[in-house]
Amino acid sequence: MHFEEYRVYYEDTDAQGFVYYANYLKFFERARTEYLRSLGYEQKELMEKGIIFVVRKLIVEYEKPASLDELIKIETKLVGVKKVSFNFLQTIYNSDSEKICEAQVFCGSINIESKKPMLVPEKLQTNMVKELN
Repeated sequence: MHFEEYRVYYEDTDAQGFVYYANYLKFFERARTEYLRSLGYEQKELMEKGIIFVVRKLIVEYEKPASLDELIKIETKLVGVKKVSFNFLQTIYNSDSEKICEAQVFCGSINIESKKPMLVPEKLQTNMVKELN
């Protein structure tokens, strides 16, 4: 499990001062990237090896809005890993520790050039499996 905190800026909000619904996906993406970094992998390093990770399915539930200047916390929990894919449950909490948004994120590993499924790098898969146990 991994946690990241972000401040909600004006650019993240809609006309009412709440986080625009699509911007939650940006917060989730950033948190997944930091999760991978915590396991010893950076996106640039993976790209240099010809590997990219893509979101293949996303299920999002919005419960409460986050507001301008609020500090939010994103929890990223790995819930499954296979040879060419892995899945996360990501939850965003507001400054009162209330759940405001949750996403099930299904990712795949693909070859940059062929756009075909590719094995998750062995070291990363090993670290992910350790996270599950």
